[in-house]
Amino acid sequence: MKKFKFKIRGNNYSTVIKSFEKNILDIEVNGTSYQVEIEQEVAATKTPKLVRSKVPVKKGDANIKSKSVSLVKAPLPGTIFKLTSKIGDEINAGDTLLIMEAMKMENNIQAEVSGIIKSIMVAEGDAVLQDDILMEIE
Repeated sequence: MKKFKFKIRGNNYSTVIKSFEKNILDIEVNGTSYQVEIEQEVAATKTPKLVRSKVPVKKGDANIKSKSVSLVKAPLPGTIFKLTSKIGDEINAGDTLLIMEAMKMENNIQAEVSGIIKSIMVAEGDAVLQDDILMEIE
């Protein structure tokens, strides 16, 4: 039950909506009950639909080669205990990059690919969440 107060042309009206099913509304206006039929219009959505056009690819653009960057992400929430590598270090797959403390245990975070450490996003003592980016390997 919802109550509303209206003022129309200087007259006060106290309105109570008793029920609303399909398009029939049972209301009480200043103590008198009424059944009102509501015409419902189909409302258009206000959210626009994004449509992206395809980007044309030139024949020469397909041969562009870029170095791939591999991201090292935190496997679980924790704190960075010790960094064992620095920017510019050449590493092999399986090398320990840093030690992370999580759930009262020290966990070695190892490289999944070989390459050179491009950037380090954390420092010793930083708290990280699961899937936070720790390092980039090129």
